[in-house]
Amino acid sequence: MADHAHREENLPKSGKEYGRLKSDQEKKLDEINAKVIEDGIYEEAEDLGEKLEKYKKKFIEFDLDASGDIDLFELKQMLEKMGQAKTHLEMKKMIAEVDTNNSGSIHYDEFIAMMLGKSSSILRDRKS
Repeated sequence: MADHAHREENLPKSGKEYGRLKSDQEKKLDEINAKVIEDGIYEEAEDLGEKLEKYKKKFIEFDLDASGDIDLFELKQMLEKMGQAKTHLEMKKMIAEVDTNNSGSIHYDEFIAMMLGKSSSILRDRKS
């Protein structure tokens, strides 16, 4: 509960400010998507551009505070919305599997790797 109160303190005070924050976030994610395509790491993925656009929208939807990462609270919200509620420990394990920089959250590049990578992902398996 304390995490939720702390999160609310960090949110923008107005809708206009929040909209600007989300718009800035979308531009940053577009730049990352362009780099992913340019780098060719996932060139074997079919319809890569379309997939990245879909992943960007999903990431923005669940990055509730537009911080640029999905933390434990946001992951919980995401999974509950998908009807895939998990325990605290299960969610920590999910994050740890993809958290390459040990931040305790999922950054967008880690999210892309999770969605396009070889290992199975509960988020990728759903056609949402």
